[in-house]
Amino acid sequence: ENNEKISHMFRCARIQGLDTMEGLLLFGKEHLYIVDGFTLLKSREIRDIESLPQDCYEPILPPQGTASSSKRQCSKFSYEDIREVHKRRYLLQPMALEVFSGDGRNYLLAFPRKIRNKVYQRFMAFATGIADSALQSVAGQKRTANVEQGASLLSSLIGETSVTQRWVRGELTNFQYLMHLNTLAGRSYNDLMQYPVFPWILADYESEQLDLTDPATFRDFTRPMGAQSPERLAQFNKRFKEWDDPHGETPPYHYGTHYSSAMIVCSYLVRMEPFTQHFLRLQGGHFDLADRMFHSIREAWLSASKHNMADVKELIPEFFYLPQFLTNANNFDLGCKQNGVQLGDVVLPPWAKNDPREFIRVHREALECDFVSQNLHHWIDLIFGCKQQGQAAVDAINVFHHLFYEGNVDIYNIDDPLKKNATIGFINNFGQIPKQLFKKPHPAKKLGQRVSVLESNPLTAVPSLSPEKLFYHNLDNLRPSLHPIKELKGPVGQIIQCDRNTVLAVEQNKVLVPPQYSRYVAWGFADHTLRMGNYDSDKAILTCEAVMHFTGEIVACVCPNSKTVITAATTSVVTIWEYIRKQLNVVKTLIGHNEAVTCLAASPAYNVIVSGSRDTTAIIWDLSHRIFVRQLTGHNAPVAAVAINDLTGDIGTCAGTWLHVWTINGEQLCSVNTSVGRADRMQQILCVAFSQCREWDSQNVLLTGSTDGVVRMWS
Repeated sequence: ENNEKISHMFRCARIQGLDTMEGLLLFGKEHLYIVDGFTLLKSREIRDIESLPQDCYEPILPPQGTASSSKRQCSKFSYEDIREVHKRRYLLQPMALEVFSGDGRNYLLAFPRKIRNKVYQRFMAFATGIADSALQSVAGQKRTANVEQGASLLSSLIGETSVTQRWVRGELTNFQYLMHLNTLAGRSYNDLMQYPVFPWILADYESEQLDLTDPATFRDFTRPMGAQSPERLAQFNKRFKEWDDPHGETPPYHYGTHYSSAMIVCSYLVRMEPFTQHFLRLQGGHFDLADRMFHSIREAWLSASKHNMADVKELIPEFFYLPQFLTNANNFDLGCKQNGVQLGDVVLPPWAKNDPREFIRVHREALECDFVSQNLHHWIDLIFGCKQQGQAAVDAINVFHHLFYEGNVDIYNIDDPLKKNATIGFINNFGQIPKQLFKKPHPAKKLGQRVSVLESNPLTAVPSLSPEKLFYHNLDNLRPSLHPIKELKGPVGQIIQCDRNTVLAVEQNKVLVPPQYSRYVAWGFADHTLRMGNYDSDKAILTCEAVMHFTGEIVACVCPNSKTVITAATTSVVTIWEYIRKQLNVVKTLIGHNEAVTCLAASPAYNVIVSGSRDTTAIIWDLSHRIFVRQLTGHNAPVAAVAINDLTGDIGTCAGTWLHVWTINGEQLCSVNTSVGRADRMQQILCVAFSQCREWDSQNVLLTGSTDGVVRMWS
C-alpha cells in the first residue's frame, strides 16, 4: 500500500500441500504482507532468492525431496481481518504458525528456529480482529489461548463455555467438534502430512438400507483400525510383545504405518486437482497399480479394518461433505485392475444408490446419529486423548512407531545428512501423531439435551436439532401467529430471526447488516442515493450520493458482512462497496451480464455471490477475489430470484414458473416447472429460500413464494 511503513520483517516459508515457498512476512502499519521469493540476509538486506548462490543463505526448511513451488504470490491482510493465529508444528518441530482471515484465506507459515514465538507475539500485538469469545473462535478458545501449552489449551477444552462442553450439551454437531479438535491438535488442510483426521464410522457397506439403530452397523470406536478384527488384533499384539531391536533404538510398537499421511490423503482425493498432481509427485510421476488405488468404499474399509496388515488408515473430512472427490470428472486414466475392471468413479455401497451426494448425506447422517454420539468419545481418547500415549495406548493396542510422535526426534540435531534425510522422509511419508489434547477420559455426549433453534446461538445450535423440532417434519402443525410479529410502513423486504424472542424485519429496498443487524442499507430513493441507518430509526447516518454515476438505478442489495455491501443495477453491473471509516466506497464492479441484474445472493460461508439477470442467466462470482467464476444458463425467462444454501453451497434460481437447483460448481441437480398440474399456470416465482437446519436431513426443503400469494415447499 502507498505510505505503508514496515515495522517488522521476518523470513518465512509458506506451506501448501506438498509445496513450499520461502519469502518474507512484513508487518506494516495497517496491513501485513506475505511475499514469496525473497529473503532477509544477516545484513538485513532484502534479496531475491533466485539471484543468490546457494551457500549465501540457509533455507528455513531442510531439503525434503519435494519440489518447491515456482508460483510466486504476494498476499495482503488487514489486521482487523485476521481472525485466528495458531502455533503449529512442522516436521514435528515447533516452528510454524497458521493464520486464518475473515475472508476464508489461511496460510501455514514456517519460521527459522526460535523465531516463531517472536512472530506470534507480533500477531497478538497487531491483529485486533482475533476472536475474543469462545463462540466466535473456530477452536472455541480465547485469543490468548496457547494451542501448544497445557494450561491455556486446557482452559479452552474444559469449563462451561468450552468447545468440549458445548459438544457434550449438544450445541455442536459431531462433525463440527471433530474439526475443532483437529484444529486444536495442529491438523491443517495446508499440510498434507498433518491433514485433519476423521474416523471410519460404518462397518456395513453391503446393505441396501442402513439401520442406524443397530450396533452391528458401526465400527468399534473403542479400538483403532488395526484392532477392528480379532485376527489382526492378535497379530499386532504379537508383534508388540515379541519386538526385539538389537540396537535398542526403536521401542516396541503395534503399527509401523499410520492412520493419516500425505499419501493416504492424496490417494483418497486422487480424482481431484491439485491432489492428482500431488499423488503423481509422491508416486514418482505415475499412478499406482490399479489394484492398489482407492476405487471402492467397501474395499477400502475391508483393507483398513481386516485384510491388509500395512493398512490402518482412517478417513478425512471430505467423506462427510464433498461428493466431488468420488467422481472421476477429469477423466484421468487410472488404469485397469487385474480382473479387467477399468477404474473411474469410486464404487459406492448399495445404500448410496449409486449417487455420490446420497453417499455424503447418509454418511453424514450416520456421523450425527445417536449411536455415534454415544461412542465417539472413545475414538477421541485414541486419537487426541488419554489412550494416545503411555500404558493406556499399550492396553488399547494403539502404539505406533516412535518417530510418529512429537519430541522423539529433533531433525536439527542430526549431523549425519543421510540419517537426517531418512528421518525427514519417514516423517513425511508415514505420518504424524496429533498433539495430545486430553489426559483424562473424554466425556460422552448427552443425547437428551439438544437445544432448540431459538434458544441459543443459531450458528451452533441449529445443526443439533432433533427432527421433531424442525418445521418441515411438522407441516400440519404450522399455524400463523395470533398477532403481528412486526408492523412495518410498507411491504416486507427482509426478515431476520436472531433468537427466541427477537425477529427483525425491514421494508422493501432495505437489508440488515450482519452480524448484529443493528444497521440497515437502503436504496430506491428519488435522489438515487444509497443510505445507511440504524435499525430503530429512519434517519440516515450515512448517505452516498451520485450512485447512478457508479451503478445505474439500484434494484437489489445484499450485505454478506459488516464491511461489504453489494448492489445490482439496471446497467447490468454488480457493484461491491466497502464500508471503512464511516464511508462507503466502490472497490469493484463486476461485469458479466448483458442486461439488467434483477436479484442477488451472497454466502460468506462459501465466499460466493450469485447474481440473476433479465438476460436469463445467473452468474457465480468469487466474493474474496471479486472475479467471475461461472455462468448458470438454461433459464427460459429472466431470473427473478436466487438463494444460496450456506450449509451445502447449493444454489437455487427461479425464472418464470421454473425452479432450478445447482451445485456450487455449476452442475444442475434438478429443474421443476412449479405450475404443472395447477389451475393457475401463470404464477411467477418471486422469491426462494433453503431450509438450513441439518444438511444431512433428507426432508430438507426449498420454499418459493409466487404471484398467486402461495408459499410452496419443495423437496
